This record gives sequence, C-alpha cells and structure tokens, in this order.
Amino acid sequence: MSAPAPHIPNAVPHLAGNEWKYLKECLDSNWVSSAGPFIERFEVEVARYVGAPHAVATVNGTAALHVALKAAGVEPGDEVLVPSLTFIATANAVAYCGAHPVFLDSEEVSWGLDPQKTADFLARECLARAGRIVNRATGRVVRALLPVHLYGHPCDLDPLIEVAGRYPLAIVEDAAEALGAFYRGRRLCGDGRLACLSFNGNKIITTGGGGMVLTGDAALAGRLRALTTQARTDSLEYIHEVMGFNYRLTNIQAALGVAQLEQLDGFIERKRATAAFYQRALGAIDGVSPFVEAPWARSIYWMASVLLEPRRCPDVRALLRALNAAGIGARPLWRPLHLQPVFAAAQAYRVDVATRLYDRGLSLPCSVGITPEERGTVVEALRSRLEP
Repeated sequence: MSAPAPHIPNAVPHLAGNEWKYLKECLDSNWVSSAGPFIERFEVEVARYVGAPHAVATVNGTAALHVALKAAGVEPGDEVLVPSLTFIATANAVAYCGAHPVFLDSEEVSWGLDPQKTADFLARECLARAGRIVNRATGRVVRALLPVHLYGHPCDLDPLIEVAGRYPLAIVEDAAEALGAFYRGRRLCGDGRLACLSFNGNKIITTGGGGMVLTGDAALAGRLRALTTQARTDSLEYIHEVMGFNYRLTNIQAALGVAQLEQLDGFIERKRATAAFYQRALGAIDGVSPFVEAPWARSIYWMASVLLEPRRCPDVRALLRALNAAGIGARPLWRPLHLQPVFAAAQAYRVDVATRLYDRGLSLPCSVGITPEERGTVVEALRSRLEP
C-alpha cells in the first residue's frame, strides 16, 4: 500500500503564545461575552501597533466594513467603487448598506485597484451635480471608494487618495488581509482614514472570527462604537434612536487576539520567509511567475501566489484539483466579483487585468507554521505537474 498523501493546508492558525492563559482569565473572571477588559485592551494594542488614534472591534471583518461604510455616509441607493478582484465580503458590505457596488479593474504590480482606470471612470462616466458626483449611466450618487489591500500587499494608495480628493468621495480601506504591511514607509491603517481589518481563522492573526475599524476621527469612532452595540443612547433605559447592530467582539475572542498580536511580527517574518522560498524555487522555472512585492511596499504575504503561463499549465483548475487531491492546499485567486452571479446586474468598468489574474493565478500553502520540508513538497508537487 502506498503512503498516504501529505496534507499541507493552505493557511491555518498558529496558536503558540498566551492564548490558553488569556482565555482562562476570561473563564475565571466570567467575562465571556461582548463586555470585558480584553476588548478594550485589544483595541488599544491594535491601534498602537498600526499608529491609529482609535479602534473599534467588531464580530467579523464584514461587519467592520458595513459599519465603516455607514459611518462614511454611504446611504441606500448610493454607489461605491470596488475592485473586482477581492473576496465577496467587500461588495456584500456595500449591499448591506442598500448601496450598489461598481466594479473596477486591478493593476498588475500590486493586484490592487487601478488608480488610472478609477480616475478615468470618474472623469468619463460621471458628472458633478449639486456638490455630488453622479454616475451618468445609473443616475446614482457615487459616495465612496473602497480600495482593497489584497493578499497582504498594499494597493497603490496615494494615487487613489489623490483621485478621491478631486471629488466628494469618502475612502474606506479594506485591509482585512494586510495587518502589518507597509506602504511607502508607513504602516497601513495608521493614516487616520477609515480602515477595516479581519481576524478570521486564516488571517495573519486570528480571534476565531472578528474584525476592527480604525480611524483618526474621535466622533466617527464614537458613532462606530454605538452602531456596533445596537445604538443604545441611554445608560439606564433601553432607548435606541437609530438602528444599530449586534456587531461587538466578545471578550473571549479579544483575549485570543491579544495573545496573537503579541506574536504578529514573528508571524509576518515566517510568512515572508515562505514567500521568499517560493520566489527562489519557482521563479527559476520557465513559465512560473511568483508574486513579488513592489519596491514601495512591504507585504505580509498573507497569501503566497503565482501566475502560470498557458504553455506550462493549460488548465489551472485541473492543476488545483490535482494538487488538492495530493494533499497540497492550493487555492484559486478570488473570483472577480463582476463574474459572480449574485452581482450579475452590477456595473463593471473596463475589467480585464483582474480576469486574467484569476485565470492564471493560484495561492500556495503558506501557514505561519509551515515547515521547510513542506515548502519543498509544495514546490515539487507543482513543478511535477507542469507541462514540459
């Protein structure tokens, strides 16, 4: 009988610090729900880490995006500009506001939102009306821009900020995959704009499920805190003047987050080491192009991804199935949102790079705890399945 296929997961949590200790504190003190000392501690420590003045913890990253968009002024019937190449939660959060995503393309260096196509859409497809920017095709107000820092790498943010500054457009950053990354020498999420994080099980640090909104505006932080706790306005009576949400992180989850945050810098170095290994080993193979960070960025390499030329890999999906069958946890890139059935009616503007990346890309196993031997197994499994 042949040996069982190795099982090398794509990205799983690494729990090697004070997780048990802090969770026991929650249980011993009976602070297990959406109140307790670890929640504020987690908010303060994440805010300090990225350099943001304020942080509000949420039950997950999608909830963070939802309340951040509401705090930014997104209203029912508005439109929000979203990159097509991202996880569907980015656009779902727009829809939760009663608004409509408009899908734009990626650029090929960072795989993030293309600043030039974004500028072109606003200049050519929109008009200024009564102090607002309106989409000519739909007649809807374009309220916000939602750039995504994809797979741990910053998008090229400064040109997008410059573009948004020409118009009455809010910016909400989706940094769910990029905690700890640097853009042009400054850490993401510390510039004071609304920015959102995720602490899902496969993220660089995890709270099991969880998210956070970061901002430099104290008033916005207060509104976010109210929105995430059912918007109760009286400390004694249960009075609610606006609709809020049950989006507060629990103390147990925050305790896990505090323990994980203590290890974050080490986690990032291990992720970067895995990406560097794949770049050396696979970059030498004709027809294989590992994703490499831009000179102006320091990626956390939440995912380590490669692009495969058709002559070496005519069918990327068949390759993915073969790798998974062999116990190698490879995964496709995000399916562009303009191709998702749920958003079939949404407007998409000149999206082609995102589709090409999706067609030719895959992400390789990159857990914090992956071993050198497992990395070698992944490389050999991919190499052996390429066309000569």
